[in-house]
Amino acid sequence: MSILVTGASGTIGSLVVQGLARQGASVSALVRQPGKAALPAGVREVVGDLSDVAAMRAALAGARTLFLLNAVSPDEVTQGLQALSLAREAGIERIVYLSVIHADRFTDVPHFTGKHTIERMIESLELPVTILRPAYFMQNDLQVKPVIEGYGVYPMPIGSAGVSMVDTRDIADLAVAELLRRDAAPAPLPRLTLDVIGPEAMTGESAAGVWREALGREIRFGGNDLQAFEAQLSTAMPGWMAYDMRLMMARIQQHGMKSEADTVRRLESMLGRPLRRYADLVKELVTPAHA
Repeated sequence: MSILVTGASGTIGSLVVQGLARQGASVSALVRQPGKAALPAGVREVVGDLSDVAAMRAALAGARTLFLLNAVSPDEVTQGLQALSLAREAGIERIVYLSVIHADRFTDVPHFTGKHTIERMIESLELPVTILRPAYFMQNDLQVKPVIEGYGVYPMPIGSAGVSMVDTRDIADLAVAELLRRDAAPAPLPRLTLDVIGPEAMTGESAAGVWREALGREIRFGGNDLQAFEAQLSTAMPGWMAYDMRLMMARIQQHGMKSEADTVRRLESMLGRPLRRYADLVKELVTPAHA
């Protein structure tokens, strides 16, 4: 029996597959296209799609434990609910689900409310699941690195309420730890919901300051213009997704993305090490010419 990882070729899923493989776990990686993902030695490729019920039945048939990650899409809710129902049908009682922080609060943001709907199924049916609720990914800012370096502007309109950005590697490491904990348990473990955050709350100004320090020159915060943000995103993604991201950013500006005071301590205890800081990632990203 294996641990089935959905979204195995994506940012988080690929890191989870690598982490499980390093721990010697039996891993099956669900991918949409055969041969596309560079999987570690020993990992079994399973071709399928969360929307394909027959393919999911086949993928789940050999699994003991499931990592459920479904990407932002118009049918995200259907995919998530079906995947959990099929997992129940297959007798899988060890699951880690990747949700999002404040899924229950940002009710006008489609992909947040979608994930909260899936959480409600987990809770109402008392499924044995770890729900991981990560905040804003630090690695989102890889996309704007050329703007920062080329124009001296940090353009993400994250406002001043505070965002506890989290490194995707920390998210994956926590997912791996929970998957292995559940997989090794002789019986299903109680449900657990866990916010996954970074060690400090960043603002637009403080993020610009981190880049300023790393690059050794002036970097300013570009401000909180959501209309311009949506327009820029629309050049690279469907309009519905750009608007979804705009709604998310509006909520971030209003409420921030922070968690309870003891969350950092709890996460670091689970990891056995400190959480990565935003400044650490930026130092990794800065080109040698600027170092």
